[in-house]
Amino acid sequence: MYKVTFKFEDGEDVEAFVSPGESLLEVARKTNVAIDAPCSGNGACGKCRVQLLSGELDTKKTLHISEEEYAQGWRLACISKIISDVEVMVPDIASAYKGRMKVADLDTAEEVAIFEKTKSEIEAAGIEFANDLDVVRVTMDPPTLEDTMPDLERVTRAVQRACWAEQVKIPFFVMKNMAETLRKYNFDVQCVIRRNEDKVEVLDICPPDETLKLCGLAVDIGTTSVAALIVDMRTGKILAKGSTGNGQIRYGADVINRIIESMKPGGRKKLQDAVIKETLNPLIIQMSKRAGIKSRMIYRMCVAGNTTMNHLLVGVDADPIRMEPYIPTFFETTCVHAQDLGIHIFPHARVIMAPNIGSYVGGDITAGTFASCIWNRPSMSLFIDLGTNGELVFGNNEFMMSCACSAGPAFEGGDISCGMRATDGAIEACVIDKETMEPTLTIIGDEGQKAVGVCGSGIIDLISELFRCGIINPKGKFIREGRRIRHDKYGMGSYVLVFQEDAGSVKDVEINEVDIDSFMRAKGAIFSAIRTMLTSLDFTVDMIDDVYVAGGIGSGINMENAVNIGMFPDIPIEKFHYIGNSSLSGAYTMLISNEAEWKVVEISHNMTYLELSNEPGYMDEFVASCFLPHTDASLFPSLTFK
Repeated sequence: MYKVTFKFEDGEDVEAFVSPGESLLEVARKTNVAIDAPCSGNGACGKCRVQLLSGELDTKKTLHISEEEYAQGWRLACISKIISDVEVMVPDIASAYKGRMKVADLDTAEEVAIFEKTKSEIEAAGIEFANDLDVVRVTMDPPTLEDTMPDLERVTRAVQRACWAEQVKIPFFVMKNMAETLRKYNFDVQCVIRRNEDKVEVLDICPPDETLKLCGLAVDIGTTSVAALIVDMRTGKILAKGSTGNGQIRYGADVINRIIESMKPGGRKKLQDAVIKETLNPLIIQMSKRAGIKSRMIYRMCVAGNTTMNHLLVGVDADPIRMEPYIPTFFETTCVHAQDLGIHIFPHARVIMAPNIGSYVGGDITAGTFASCIWNRPSMSLFIDLGTNGELVFGNNEFMMSCACSAGPAFEGGDISCGMRATDGAIEACVIDKETMEPTLTIIGDEGQKAVGVCGSGIIDLISELFRCGIINPKGKFIREGRRIRHDKYGMGSYVLVFQEDAGSVKDVEINEVDIDSFMRAKGAIFSAIRTMLTSLDFTVDMIDDVYVAGGIGSGINMENAVNIGMFPDIPIEKFHYIGNSSLSGAYTMLISNEAEWKVVEISHNMTYLELSNEPGYMDEFVASCFLPHTDASLFPSLTFK
């Protein structure tokens, strides 16, 4: 057995004893040490960098680590095997996603305004913000020798009178502790109830003097990040909000890698624990404290996530999703409760899941489509949710079609040598001087924050600027020379945004031709999906009246630059609208409104799902889209570079 010690810039050491030959990344995962590994440990992304402080590792040299860096002890955890006692330093940036994720979760005035506008539009569409949860106080005469009515019947009659209900249901989990509670408070209690027309179900019996807040939890479970709201169910007021990285991310940046991981021995439980025990439950505790409530007061939960996230959340087999004919275990479920999943809220709280409509179009899209209100407009609208996967919905109040494209992790910074998620130190915007080729950068973080890498919105700006300035050609190859342009011994070109001495990382912050090629494939996937879907309906781009862009990356996107690189269709910029975290907005409305919940289910039943892999012309569209902006210049008639 060998001793492995993980050290951190800020935090206590983590030690583990392992057998010879084990992968350092696997050891880290077993000991809950967060090492960024978007490719799930196959050596492709080069993100799982650690610094060897002492001991020896059996590791291969890789292009991801230079000779100088290798001499300084830098290694990739995924291709390093334990052959002695070792000490390794885990860079803080590797676990930054856990606490500093920039998520569109109503933190800014802009996001609040977008959220309020969404609520107003939903109400204007005729959706009533009302739900079936309520609290009633009931006072009963204590039993006597003359009045020997059982407690169950006594409570049933009292609730009937208080609610004018024809029928009252009291589940076993309430009845179990009923006798003790009633006698403790002299038959004067508060009942948390759920109304269904003239029927009432008692969910909880509480002390009469307890300040009882009737709360709900709305959650957007993304592949990369998780955002949540605690809501007052009676008023709709948001009591607390929070966001964090999805703990599953160390098992892969995309859903395919996570599904593969879940099929390993114990993998399904491991993935479920990562999102519930490591992500949701700590977030609930933090938010409950901020809201000034006990987490037990959360009596309803609504989740919006993609099809794979939903399957991994409830712990069911997700493997058929990735294999033809791509059949999930479920589209919708109505029988899940918090205690079934180990979620730390009221144990018998119903967990509402926004329904999936396809293997790769899930509840986050049905909830987001509802929030976008395209289902209520006669005009033709395109809804785009940008994240680790790209999902699209096109239609109006008469029809809707959806599809999903495998954009990969590039929008989240994955597969990009200096790519990163939108955390402190990420370059989120960029302008390049055409003559000097010098950049002007916007960096996430406090004033004076040094650049560590580039996030999705920054990459879009950067590639657009490199193309505009004639630094790269339509194939993404460098065609100009200068102080910031380099070529390695293999002839691969790169552009340096920040030199090492000015950066917050151990190397230059740059983008190379391989990075550009990876991102062009991601943007090409989006545009080709749009074109393929429109073609299948005999529609053209100019028939799109509005484009609604959602997702964390959408908040920072320069729409003009996204059009310039051929990611979005060439239509007037004023037709593009950023609508925030539509998945979370949809989950919120489903939580507080029964009518909204039913409407989302209706949307899922009425929406057509297009499987792009079955469309004969899709691959041709995709290949043509992997250029700047496209092989067909006529698709971008208004494109001009200033």
